[in-house]
Amino acid sequence: MSTYTPKAGEIERAWHVVDADGLVLGRLASEVASVLRGKHKPTFTPHVDTGDHVVIVNAGKVVLTGAKESDKNVYDHSGYPGGLRSRTYGQFLADKPEEALRRTIRGMLPRNRLGRQMLKKLKVYRGAEHPHGAQQPQPLALEHTRARRA
Repeated sequence: MSTYTPKAGEIERAWHVVDADGLVLGRLASEVASVLRGKHKPTFTPHVDTGDHVVIVNAGKVVLTGAKESDKNVYDHSGYPGGLRSRTYGQFLADKPEEALRRTIRGMLPRNRLGRQMLKKLKVYRGAEHPHGAQQPQPLALEHTRARRA
């Protein structure tokens, strides 16, 4: 019996919406990366993009656990000597929560053409509104991603 490989025309892509209000950044990112890759489907194949589209709303309300807001840093380099910029993850989340979420999820995807193609199916918005109502996105059930209240 030969191994099944899904063809491009056989792949059905669904749309999912995630409300990131109060969710932990890393746990949310790992769940979303798994859906973007298509690991939740029985037809998952590592070398084919079988994943779904994901819309994340309320990205500005995502939380970090522990002291990561002040201890964890984000680095950007301009490509020129002395062009290394550093800022804390707390500042990064306050300034650009959409980019922080996209960057975290990108780190969990393959580092090749396939990963870049998967990242194009991710839509992140700071507020509760998004322009993808026509696609009728279904809520994505995420488990164990809420921050614990002390």
